[in-house]
Amino acid sequence: MNLSYRLRPTNLDEFIGQEHLVGKGKIIPKMIESGHLFSIIFWGPPGTGKTTLAKIIARAVNADFHELSGVESGKKDLHRIVDIAKQNVLLKQKTVLFIDEIHRWSKAQQDALLPHVESNLLILIGATTENPSFEVIGPLLSRCKIFVLQPLSMEELDRIVDTALKDKARGLGNYGKKLDKEARELLLRLSGGDARILLNALEIAATNYGEKTINAKVVEDVFQTKTAGLYDKKADEHYNTISAFIKSLRGSDADAAVYYLVRMLENGEDPRFVARRMIIFASEDIGLADRGALIQANAAYEAVHKIGPPEAKLILTHITIYLAKAKKSRLVPNSLMRAQEVVFAYPNEPIPLHLRNAPTKLMKNLGYAKDYRWSEKYVGPTQGKAFLPEKLQNKRIVTEE
Repeated sequence: MNLSYRLRPTNLDEFIGQEHLVGKGKIIPKMIESGHLFSIIFWGPPGTGKTTLAKIIARAVNADFHELSGVESGKKDLHRIVDIAKQNVLLKQKTVLFIDEIHRWSKAQQDALLPHVESNLLILIGATTENPSFEVIGPLLSRCKIFVLQPLSMEELDRIVDTALKDKARGLGNYGKKLDKEARELLLRLSGGDARILLNALEIAATNYGEKTINAKVVEDVFQTKTAGLYDKKADEHYNTISAFIKSLRGSDADAAVYYLVRMLENGEDPRFVARRMIIFASEDIGLADRGALIQANAAYEAVHKIGPPEAKLILTHITIYLAKAKKSRLVPNSLMRAQEVVFAYPNEPIPLHLRNAPTKLMKNLGYAKDYRWSEKYVGPTQGKAFLPEKLQNKRIVTEE
């Protein structure tokens, strides 16, 4: 058994982190104290205690605990546990079903689970790293309380390190290892708030290197990087970071925008993805306030495509600073929105005759293209006629108001 498994807390007194849920007087201790369990979905990053809390809750109320993987299990496994739960009812014992990565269960599998959660035959505790609003069906979601878990803080990770190094029964106490200050700081930072990553790396460093005092070089060698790699281009952190980047550009905060840019790039984001978003930003948030912004953003995309990493980072930083400092205007998206509203309300208004093409004699006789002039001195309708259809002639679409 690896260190992260051996050191897994068995009760709330041993649990570190998530004080908003497990602290004195908070919801989970209150639930355990009352003995009235309800279905829960734990949503948070890996290594923050989702599985551990599920086991602690079940153990504390003496419930029959069953664990399934959202990747490997299916309806057959569910039916087996339902049968056990029915027997537990006769024994007046609660049944807790923990589903890790519940977001990986299909809609049909979640539908099959629903009636047993609704009837309270099963107390469901689901765990997910993905936003349950998108990954869990509405009827099941409405029957569960959503608890959001946060990445562990540096202080909390530091306490876990101390426990691991001192504990002789379950930890690394028998190795007599220490961490110097630089190594400890690097270990905490590279773990990225994930206790599992922290403990696995610490165990490798303690058991595979001869030094009594673990230094930063050892930690770096274990991780094979100097930056934390918790960024998943398909998960929430991807969307959260690009959102923060765009909002920083919009707010003209160049410092924040460059920070989020580098954070994305250092974690493996495709530079072309960022460059494409900046092209959109140039029209959406700058528009005519700086007529060169779209040209600059498009040129940056072309340059990134030609140059590639790592030098493309310079180009992206260049255009990020430019866009952040540029004057902003919402004229373009606002005009588009107003035009869409008008088209929705008046989808088929007749095109004015004077704006229609007149390739045949019949069309000319019907008045097509009449009273429209195109010359060096004047271009447009004559006789006071307008470009917009008759019902829309008082509509203002392109306006700063």
